[in-house]
Amino acid sequence: MSRELLLMVDALAREKNVSREIVFGALEQALASATKKRLRDEADVRVAIDQATGDYLSFRRWLVVPDEDLESPSQQIALSEARQRFPEIQPEEYVEEPLEPVEFGRIGAQAAKQVILHRIRDAEREQVLNDFLARKEHLVSGAIRRIERGNAMIEFGRIEAVLPRDHMIPKENLRVGDRTKGFLLRVDRTSRGPQLVLSRVVPQFLTKLFELEVPEIEEGLVEIKSAARDPGMRAKIAVHSNDSRLDPIGTCVGMRGTRVQAVMAELGGEKVDIVLWSPDPAQYVINALAPAEVAGIVMDEDAHSMDIVVAEDNLAQAIGRNGQNVRLASELTGWEINLMTEEESQRKTEEQHSALRSLFMEKLDVDDTVADVLIEEGFNTLEEVAYVPVAELLAIEGFDEATISELRTRARNALLTDAIASEEKVRGAGDLLTLEGMDNQTALQLVSQGVNTVEELADLAMDDLVEMTGMDAERAKQLIMTARAPWFA
Repeated sequence: MSRELLLMVDALAREKNVSREIVFGALEQALASATKKRLRDEADVRVAIDQATGDYLSFRRWLVVPDEDLESPSQQIALSEARQRFPEIQPEEYVEEPLEPVEFGRIGAQAAKQVILHRIRDAEREQVLNDFLARKEHLVSGAIRRIERGNAMIEFGRIEAVLPRDHMIPKENLRVGDRTKGFLLRVDRTSRGPQLVLSRVVPQFLTKLFELEVPEIEEGLVEIKSAARDPGMRAKIAVHSNDSRLDPIGTCVGMRGTRVQAVMAELGGEKVDIVLWSPDPAQYVINALAPAEVAGIVMDEDAHSMDIVVAEDNLAQAIGRNGQNVRLASELTGWEINLMTEEESQRKTEEQHSALRSLFMEKLDVDDTVADVLIEEGFNTLEEVAYVPVAELLAIEGFDEATISELRTRARNALLTDAIASEEKVRGAGDLLTLEGMDNQTALQLVSQGVNTVEELADLAMDDLVEMTGMDAERAKQLIMTARAPWFA
């Protein structure tokens, strides 16, 4: 029998063009399945075939688990019991007992053949998939073979991929037999083997289509820096030329718009704005907001946001339909964009100036004239007054060394007083600080707004917490859920 088994393995390996190891693995699985059926319970069986002689041994095995984790005695063994026989054994190892090998002839030739061929088909499919993934081809093109629950199954070569309904462009009507493209989003490992998942709505799909249509991108002469999409409606891409003689926008548009029109046709008519990337964030945002014209910009690097000033008659164009233009520009550039008219900008500037004047007058004990001079010279915080080089303060007309020394002393004393007060508030938020994910700054913000305990935090809505602290919604949700954990204990 051993010789016959080895001959069968060699024949299958040649016929299916797979390694002998894969065939041996499939055969071991078939023998283990047959042995398990003979035991008639949920036993875990292992079969080991000697690849040189064809002889095989069967074992029943139990996974070693901590005593408190024992759930399936037919497949698991408690650590304390296992160590009575094997003192050095550790959790996640196996205890094995030899079984009488099942006779190969008793398995049923047809059943064994089906198991082996199924395993080999899986191995072939895995090999084809690995060869495809090794080529790093993220843009997939194929024909729709069937529709399952709204998801399109796309076949290309010997590989099948799924295009989920929520990754199709809204309102597009794909039918069986249609040829379509998709971006390889991920590979899911399922019980039926690896499954390629495609998408037609992610920004990467847009960039890959341009790479397909614009040879200069593949050659490295033109680079797509970023992309943002409202699938089926509108998109923006930012391009940059690595060759000063080449116009990146014109190159992507193509002669009489042929290149960009080909991309738009694949996207179901989605309008694509091509903007010029700039290393200067302000200029980049101006380009991204086109065709709207920008009258002024105030940048806040700490908050990574920009106040964009536009004329009243230009505001609607800058915002776009349902906020589409400004939203896509924000996604494209990575900056939070706040649009406002010149009148709103002037009002905001005056409010900030007034608040800063009041701060300086109160904390530095100066009159409004001195406060206004500091503001006009670009001082926006007490820290700047306290710690900027003395030379910068001496450059201010009318400020002598004595005045500067006094201002710096008052600023540092005010900062120290504020720090002590903040420390006392933080100590008073001891209950909040015990919460996982909480930090001193967040606790201080909450206490200053009347939220002093974990229980009071748990009562907040997520939007309230975001408004109080300025944190992102995901972190706010996590903090509130952690605070509410005792409710479900």
